[in-house]
Amino acid sequence: MKHPTVTRLSWLVFLCIAKASLTGISFAEWPHWRGPSTTGEWNPASFPGKLDEDTTKILWKQRINGGYAGVTAAKGRVFTMDYSKQPEEKERIFCLNADTGDLLWEHSYEVRYESLDYGSGPRASVTIDGDHAYTLGAVGHAFCLEVSTGRVVWSIDTVATLRAQIPSWGFAASPVVWKDRVILHVGAQPGGCYIAFDKSTGKEIWRSNDDPAGYCTPLLVEREGVEQFICWTPEHIHGIAPEDGAVRWSIPYKVKYGVSIASPIFAEGVALVSGYWHGTRAIQLDQKLSDAKLLWSDEENICGLMSQPLYKDGHVFLLDKANGLVCFELATGKVLWNDTHQTTPADRNPQASLVWADKAKDLVCALNADGELVVATCTPQAFTERSRMQLIGKTWAHPAFSGNRIYARSDREIIAAQLW
Repeated sequence: MKHPTVTRLSWLVFLCIAKASLTGISFAEWPHWRGPSTTGEWNPASFPGKLDEDTTKILWKQRINGGYAGVTAAKGRVFTMDYSKQPEEKERIFCLNADTGDLLWEHSYEVRYESLDYGSGPRASVTIDGDHAYTLGAVGHAFCLEVSTGRVVWSIDTVATLRAQIPSWGFAASPVVWKDRVILHVGAQPGGCYIAFDKSTGKEIWRSNDDPAGYCTPLLVEREGVEQFICWTPEHIHGIAPEDGAVRWSIPYKVKYGVSIASPIFAEGVALVSGYWHGTRAIQLDQKLSDAKLLWSDEENICGLMSQPLYKDGHVFLLDKANGLVCFELATGKVLWNDTHQTTPADRNPQASLVWADKAKDLVCALNADGELVVATCTPQAFTERSRMQLIGKTWAHPAFSGNRIYARSDREIIAAQLW
């Protein structure tokens, strides 16, 4: 039935707006690693261009335990994971009310970190898909849980059941959902560097290649109707078909200590990965994503680590270990500038979580390792800082952005802040 003065579509939109205003739920969500686009884009409708501590409002804080797991936000809820040693060694998946911070549910399970390096807690973000949440713990425990209740739908210990091989710093790649399946990067033996499971039942659908597990979340890309995962392991950069796990192309790239970490980016037919020890590789792909060749490499001037790069109009913005944030041409690797460690302090392991706050206006938000939230204009010409404020304690964990809010965590607390 149509409303007498507005169209059916407008009426439905009106109802959604009214409901959102009553419940405090924002239309914008951050349901998985790197946000809704998987490319680190926030782009709220009214980003002010800079942020001020006087106008930022801390909505709530909650005490939590250790971990590097990023924060995700969906359906008026906030999700992450942590780890505690006492009274028993456990990992915990938990869900908070986005408006109040109240604990809605939690699910804990016993783990043994033993000699795990940087063993303060889980690394992977919780992936929200519809009514279900998917997780991967640092030592291989995978879960599918109900978003509303935390009830376990299915679970699997990938180490005990699938002979997954734990890398030195623990499993860190977030679960990725494609259609009816969820893909985990766990280095199972044999042939299970990546494994696709039925997302409803946990039944294995396919497994792909014999490379060991790294730390990099696969990136789903599409070109001319062909979908493909760009996957970076400690030994190769692969293009993997989501339908059956077939490896469509591979470029050898063996990295020291297995540190394949930051997710790839894909633009202009070019897949790009960047690592700490052996620098950056740019891979040119054909129109059907079936053939690949090395376009260029740089092992000296562009060496990323954990921070995910950003892309716009032929240029990449990436946190380099030696020079701080750098801007370079995607097609050539030519470096145009660096910020001399202005975004985040120089360190053996520099870190800042980068997102486009307003891509059209070249505005970047960075939550740096000291817990400062930095806003800057990033263009091919220059880096210009616009604002900086202390948001939380030291952190390497990726925050979630939703509407005009940020949800961020450290090893001690998780907070919600209304930024304007």
